[in-house]
Amino acid sequence: MIKIDETDLRILALLQKNGRITNRELSEELGLSPTPIFERVKKLEKSGIIAHYSAVLDASKLGKHLYAFAHISLKDHTKEKVAQFSADINEMEEVQECHYVTGDSDFILKILLSSMEDYRDFMMNKIFELQNIAKVESFLSLSVAKRNNFISLQSNEMKSLESRL
Repeated sequence: MIKIDETDLRILALLQKNGRITNRELSEELGLSPTPIFERVKKLEKSGIIAHYSAVLDASKLGKHLYAFAHISLKDHTKEKVAQFSADINEMEEVQECHYVTGDSDFILKILLSSMEDYRDFMMNKIFELQNIAKVESFLSLSVAKRNNFISLQSNEMKSLESRL
């Protein structure tokens, strides 16, 4: 892992807020010349800390109003069956996130669709068609209380991480 200092953390925080911020704007905000800022951003990209840049879309303006969370239990828990389920889920564009979890279920899916009818069709035609499903429990979101894709960048957390390396 690369060494991350306060300037890197400030760059990352600014990029998380606005991925389209220019190098010039970054340098003005941080009080440094553009060349070192450019080199730092490239270093963060090359190391994989900056994984990619993307646009955040408003799902409701695109007709996607229904968030559902499906807790899924598998019949068979062999490494191969778990890997197959993960591969199958990765092919389903409706699934925004899939977490392999501890507890009563094996996976939690975050699913985004337009309507209850679409959710029913998704479950019937995709999820229930998978071979290794033992149980599915669904939870529908009534509203979103918080939505955040930011990663906390507190410098004391970073120092703790660096001390473990």
